[in-house]
Amino acid sequence: MTGALAISTDAEVVTRAIEASGGDPATRPVVHGLGVDSTTGRADAAQLAQAREQGRSLVVDIDGGVLRLDPVVLGERTAVVEVFVPDAALDAGGGRWWLLIGVAVALVGAAMLVVDRLAARAADASRALVKAALAIGDGDLGVRVEPNGPRELVEAGHAFNRMAQRLVAARTEERELVADLSHRLRTPLTVLRLDAEALESDDTSVGSFSQAELDYRRGIRRIRQAIVTLEGEIDVLIKTTRKAVATEAAPPATCDVSEVVRDRMVFWAALAGDQNRPHRVSGAQLRIPAPVPRAELAAALDAVIGNVFRYTPQGTAFEVAVSRRDGYVAIRIDDAGPGIANPDRALRRGASDQGSTGLGLDIAKRVALQANGSVSIDRAHLGGASVVMLLADPEATPRQVSRFGLVGRMAREGREQKAGGRRWPRQRPTDR
Repeated sequence: MTGALAISTDAEVVTRAIEASGGDPATRPVVHGLGVDSTTGRADAAQLAQAREQGRSLVVDIDGGVLRLDPVVLGERTAVVEVFVPDAALDAGGGRWWLLIGVAVALVGAAMLVVDRLAARAADASRALVKAALAIGDGDLGVRVEPNGPRELVEAGHAFNRMAQRLVAARTEERELVADLSHRLRTPLTVLRLDAEALESDDTSVGSFSQAELDYRRGIRRIRQAIVTLEGEIDVLIKTTRKAVATEAAPPATCDVSEVVRDRMVFWAALAGDQNRPHRVSGAQLRIPAPVPRAELAAALDAVIGNVFRYTPQGTAFEVAVSRRDGYVAIRIDDAGPGIANPDRALRRGASDQGSTGLGLDIAKRVALQANGSVSIDRAHLGGASVVMLLADPEATPRQVSRFGLVGRMAREGREQKAGGRRWPRQRPTDR
């Protein structure tokens, strides 16, 4: 009605708009102030005057419903459109309110369930850390935790395992030191025993002796007995500490790849600075275990990075990256040099086109095979060679593959290919 009045105030146009607004005469709009509608509205003169004075919509409660009064300025006159809304129409949306309330309750319940699950994971991880810490306090240095839960608790779990491992190493060194010191006591003890044997006999059963002689021989006997007892105690101490070191505190043949990479790059970074080689290390922030001894992995890294310094010009950039995926730990060494023309030949033991022994990459290959992995050579994104060492991830969940059908055949082919050297599909270089 407001839009119709803005277009025309003609009585015929207004009447058609009123009739078109609804079929029920009781709820049709009533226009006041134009004299075109003979229907008497429910609003009194005071309410109409209030709507005109305020110049905005006015809602008035009456018996059976509410009135909405909308003033419309038409030049010097102000018409008022009255609309009656019965109580039945006002209460028609009650079911929708209940629906909205139900949706709100469901959302709150779902949020509480999600928060409860997340909190349960954090609580379980915290309880596991507490239990392991109590076990360490009781002397069980072999206890470890499975890092899970939020990222902070995962890092705390890795830190706890590293602390426990260092405690084991410290305990091992302590027992080795005790065993070594005990063994070193054998030398002066042997000298004492020889000197005691060189003394007179301590037998007091044959012959007659004065009281002074009896005391002298008894003193010699006590010295010899004390030396024998001390030798026996040292033997027991050495055997006990050696046995404990061998059976309880033997460290596993694993290492932290990230720690080894960071440690070796401290050495190579200094040399790279002397040769103006840009370099970068990525992915070596968190603990990444690998089933190889630390010394062997360090030797493999030195061999591969040493090839970069040996066979690329000074100023050539290189990059060392560590990552975990598909059940493997990947150590990638990329350079911006000329590349390797024959990767297969470079991976063969003793074969080299550069006049060297050809054993550098073979060292890396041997370490990778020891960890159930492989070594591959491809084109690096820097433009040169990319040497990738794959080591089996000891913390990866083993995947079950079907022995039959296409999946089983592909799995078998993958294992056969891995036995000959796992490669990631990249474009092969054409030079170097």
